[in-house]
Amino acid sequence: MAPLPQRIAGVDEVGRGCWFGPVFAGAVILPDQARATLAAAGLTDSKKLTARRRAQLVPLIQQQACSWALGQASAREIDQVGIRVATERAMLRALQRLAGAQPELVLVDGVLPLRLWPGPQQTVVRGDSEHLEIAAASVLAKQARDALITRLAQRYPAYGLERHAGYGTALHRAAVLEAGPSPLHRRSFLGKVLAA
Repeated sequence: MAPLPQRIAGVDEVGRGCWFGPVFAGAVILPDQARATLAAAGLTDSKKLTARRRAQLVPLIQQQACSWALGQASAREIDQVGIRVATERAMLRALQRLAGAQPELVLVDGVLPLRLWPGPQQTVVRGDSEHLEIAAASVLAKQARDALITRLAQRYPAYGLERHAGYGTALHRAAVLEAGPSPLHRRSFLGKVLAA
C-alpha cells in the first residue's frame, strides 16, 4: 500500500457569488502535529464561525501551517473569463505562492476539479467541514477578503459594503440602482439588476 502524501494542500474560495470585488482563494499545508491544536481551537468551515472567532484563528493557522498563501482574481477578470475560470485562477495563484515543494495532493473544496492544476487533486464536497487544510484555507481567504471589502467600503461609501461584503442583498441592489455600478462591480453579475 502506497504511503499517504506528506504535503497535502487544502484550497478554498471565498466571494464567488458576490457582485462586488475580487474572488479570493486560500491554500494551506498543515503538519500532522498542528491538527490537534487547530481542531481544539475550533477550526471548521469559515461560514460556521463568527468574524471574531475567525480573526482569532488566523494567527494560529499562520503559525501552525507548514505553508499558506492567498490568491485572487479581480472583478474585471471575472467579467472577462467568467467566474469559474477566475476562481480557478485565484486557487492556482494561491497554490503557486505556497513556500517549499509543490504539494503532493491538493484537496479542492466542492465538486469542480481545478482544471489548471497539473498535479494530483481530489474534490471534496463540504471539504471545509471534512478537512482542516480546507477549513484553514477558507478562514484565511474569508478574513483577507472581508478586510479588503471593509477598506473598499470607505472608498465606495454609496454601496454599504461593510454591511453585506459585496453580496447581492436588497440594500446592495438598491444602492447599485441609485448610484450605478462602481469600477469594482462585476458587471456580468448585474445584468438582471440593471435591466430592472
